[in-house]
Amino acid sequence: MYLLIEVGGYIGTLPTIAAVMITAVIGVALLRRQGLATLTRGMGRLQRGELPALEMVEGLLLAVAGALLLTPGFITDGVGFVLLTPITRGLIAERVLANVRVVEATGGASFGGGTRPPAQNDDSADSRIIEGEFSANDDSASNDSDSKTTG
Repeated sequence: MYLLIEVGGYIGTLPTIAAVMITAVIGVALLRRQGLATLTRGMGRLQRGELPALEMVEGLLLAVAGALLLTPGFITDGVGFVLLTPITRGLIAERVLANVRVVEATGGASFGGGTRPPAQNDDSADSRIIEGEFSANDDSASNDSDSKTTG
């Protein structure tokens, strides 16, 4: 904010506001183009059966770049434009992925969808459930009817 005020003092208020608006408009246009390119690459990887981890991280970086470009200020615009540059964004994404272990799901039970894996042979409550049918017999009513007929 300090830099924005200093620039406003040198070139005037209206040119400073215009510069902030122009950087936001250019940034959003570049963001849209880069976002579509990243989405297209990610969809291509999905169609080939590959995990689009790099494209997912780049998409997150593009979201951060968009937020920075819409925030008034020259420093935030500069960082946002750096994140919009494919070369620097790719390097940052690769560095992030170097520190993350990506595990690909290859079937089996899904823990996020509400299903549970089959119960193992342990002493959990799920492994002690016995399925069956239950019906109530009223023994006192049958005993009373037997005593009335014999007596």
